[in-house]
Amino acid sequence: MRRFAVALMLIAAAAVLLAFGTVALLFPEGAFAQTPARGGLPPDAWTWGLMSAALATAASSLAGGYAVAKLGSAAVGALAEKPDLFGRLLIFVGLAEGIAIYGVIISILILNRLT
Repeated sequence: MRRFAVALMLIAAAAVLLAFGTVALLFPEGAFAQTPARGGLPPDAWTWGLMSAALATAASSLAGGYAVAKLGSAAVGALAEKPDLFGRLLIFVGLAEGIAIYGVIISILILNRLT
């Protein structure tokens, strides 16, 4: 179990680094210097805004996936014992999935603030 947790943490760290690398490759600093920024924001504000939106989406998706994985396996075990708990367990899995949706909403708000 401990090896699985360490492997999951390494995968999560790699995903976050991959997201930052993708943003850095798509929006190099030289491109911001050549074009004027929208809304009068300096290029650094655009860079950090895009990075924070990517990080909000990535972190919330990873956390939501981890929560649904843990809760889903426990819910299936509980359903094997008592099938009448389906409605309650579905609510818990939906709440865990909501974590990812909240992160996407936050990233949309960040991107709207930049424009």
